[in-house]
Amino acid sequence: MIKETIYGQVVSKANHYQAVPGKNGEKRIIKDAAIRNYETSFVLQCRKYRNMKINRPFKFDCDVYYTDNNHDLDNSIKTVLDCLQMAGAITNDNLMHELTARKHISQQPRITFGIEVLQKSLFD
Repeated sequence: MIKETIYGQVVSKANHYQAVPGKNGEKRIIKDAAIRNYETSFVLQCRKYRNMKINRPFKFDCDVYYTDNNHDLDNSIKTVLDCLQMAGAITNDNLMHELTARKHISQQPRITFGIEVLQKSLFD
């Protein structure tokens, strides 16, 4: 399994949406600047898995390093999977069939992850 490290504090999407005025007075929900900045940083740092376009069931293994204990691991995983989709590493996060995730505390926030395809195609 190829391991990749992305530096920076993972931003939980659950806490970073904002309501803004839309057309005809209705409200729209958009990502705030913190999420957009993290997504941009992730895609730029993601070199090993970028554009792999994994389109088969996969196992996801992830170590998340936070600066403190006030962050939820489950919300961070969703953010990371969405970023992997944006980077073209995976075609859809619903293809994740196995998940192993570990939470750590460090002064250097980052994630280290690996993806293993579970079902090989007939032509591999």
